[in-house]
Parts: sequence; C-alpha cells; structure tokens
Amino acid sequence: MSDTGIDYAARRRRVRAAMRDRGVDLLALGPSENMTYLLGFHPHPDERPCLLLLSPESEGFLMPALNAEDSKRHTDVAMEVYADEEGPDGALGRLAGSLGFSSVRSVALDELMRTDFSLLLLSHVNGASPSLAAELVGELRMRKDAAEIERIQRNAACADAAMKAAYSAVRAGATEMEVANAARRSFTATGVDQVNFTIVGAGSNGAFPHHHTGSTVLREGDAVVIDIGARMGLYNSDLTRMAVVGEPSEDYLEVHRTVEAAVRAALAVIRPGVRARDIDEAARGVITEAGYGPHFVHRTGHGLGLTGHEPPYITATSDFVLEAGMVFSVEPGIYLQGRFGVRLEEIVTITETGVHIFSQLPRDLHVA
Repeated sequence: MSDTGIDYAARRRRVRAAMRDRGVDLLALGPSENMTYLLGFHPHPDERPCLLLLSPESEGFLMPALNAEDSKRHTDVAMEVYADEEGPDGALGRLAGSLGFSSVRSVALDELMRTDFSLLLLSHVNGASPSLAAELVGELRMRKDAAEIERIQRNAACADAAMKAAYSAVRAGATEMEVANAARRSFTATGVDQVNFTIVGAGSNGAFPHHHTGSTVLREGDAVVIDIGARMGLYNSDLTRMAVVGEPSEDYLEVHRTVEAAVRAALAVIRPGVRARDIDEAARGVITEAGYGPHFVHRTGHGLGLTGHEPPYITATSDFVLEAGMVFSVEPGIYLQGRFGVRLEEIVTITETGVHIFSQLPRDLHVA
C-alpha cells in the first residue's frame, strides 16, 4: 500500500546526496521496508530477483515481468524487465550499462533483502566493496518528518482503542485468546491493514516477555500483560499495559510501581542529544535499586516506523546520540518466573525540547 501524501522522489534525492557525501557508488534495495521508504510501496517479494538500484546521479529497477505492470502504477522509476524463461542476468546487464557498474567501487546492500539477490548483484560489480543500506536509508528512516509523526499518532489512537477493548474482555474464566481477539476486533473496526501481534500473558505466562497467547484461563488474582500492535497504511503501533483479575496483591503493586517509576525516569532524560544508553540507564537504575535488576531481561526500547522494530535501539551499550524526530519505545519490565510479569510501554518521539508520548491511555493498572 502506497502513501501519496509523502514526496518519495525527494527522499530518493536525499539518499543520492548522502551517497555522494559518503562515496557510495551504488545502492541496491530488495522488496523491503527500505524500498517502501523510497517508493511508497514494494513489489510482491519472492525468489525472483527484484532490485531498486540507485547511483548518485540515476536510478533504475530490475523487475520480474509478472510484477511490472502493477509496479508501474506506483512509480515512474525506469525498469529493466525480464521474463521467467530468460532470467534476470540480461536485464541486470543492461542496468549495469545504464548505471555505470564498471566504475562502481563501493556498493550498499539492503540488509533486509534475500542473500541470493545480493550475490547476484555482486557478481555484476567486479569486486566492489560492500556495506549495508542501514548506513544510508536507515539513518534517514530514523528521522521522522511531520507526515510520518501524524501517521504514527493516528495508529497510536487505534492501539489505545484496542487496549480498552482488551480490558473489557479481562475477567475470571476468559482465556488469553479471548482477550487477544477483543483487541483484534477493535483494530479491525478502526481500519488497520494488519494486526501484527496481540500478546496476552496471564499469571505466570506474563513472566515470558514474548509469550505465545493461548488457551490459558484467567483466574482470580492473575496479573495480565497485554502487548498489542498493528499496521495502518505504512506505519505501525505498539502498546503494552497491565490488567489484573480481582484485587492485586501487594507484591504485584510494588513491582508495578517500580516499573512505572522506571518509565518516568526514562522519559525524564529524553531530549535531543541524549545517548540511547542514558535512557536505558535511567530505567534500569530504578529497577536495580529496587532489587529487581536481574529480572529486567531486555533492552529498554526499540525504534518504530515502517517496521515494528527498527533503529534506534535503546540499549545499555549504545552510545548513539538521539535527535528530534526519532521514534522509539520505552518499555522497562520485571519478570518473576513462576509468578507474574509487568511491562509498561510507551511509544515516544523526541521533540526540539523534550519528548512526546503518542498514547493517550494512562499506565494505571486496570482492575477487572
């Protein structure tokens, strides 16, 4: 699905300018989110080689015939088309001539595309030094513009509604899947294109951060982790909240307060120029000081945009300096095996002065 409200030609011009600045002679992208970022769509991905190729001055498409006519509806990038019976080598050879492969000394390859596509291209560029497209396209993707922020905000509202629907299904005797399906129905009703995940972990299942939602029956006293996300248009949502069936225990309330304090500590340090590790340290420090350090078993956050997980990653070892427009999660958690888990997640963006939270849904415990 393309998004006509974004100037994709301008994005490609920015990429080519970055290629000139970095001395990259050729950029090769397969059908992936990197291609979508530059075109607003990508052709159906399969084993047939399909490559968007950019030089600092030009661009072209290696395109299997069965996708050509549909792709022409979405882009005016010139295509070299090949049929199944002839294979891609001839068409790629023609592109090699028009894009000047003979002078290519460095090529950036899409880290998201099939390995055999990369090997095919490398066989046509005579030993050029390879690098990854993340150093070009990925860096641009991290810096969301106003149109992207608006789309992520719209999707966050859908996630808020789906979380409220999940809350309404939390009760003793319901199954994890019933709670998940309530969220799915809400997502569908708000017009999302794809429900990406509905993780519901009841009781001890909540201590598994990526629990597979199943037939577990919710019981009185169970804490329930609800982690949901969907895609509308080209952009994604991600939201985690907590519910409990009946009265929460004092042990649970202590852990919930600790995780909430960790979220607040992380949010308080977010601003342009902060390092990713500083955010992780702020959240992790609260949890460690409370005595739960070994039970916070993952990073504090990940980027979000065209994919649900993308740079920047908010880890204890990352010195990456964050800038205005970057979008990522803040999601500390405590996981007590055999008992329960608690995770609270916000998707945020850095503004010129601090941080904006996309969700409008409080992080308070929902008691069913």
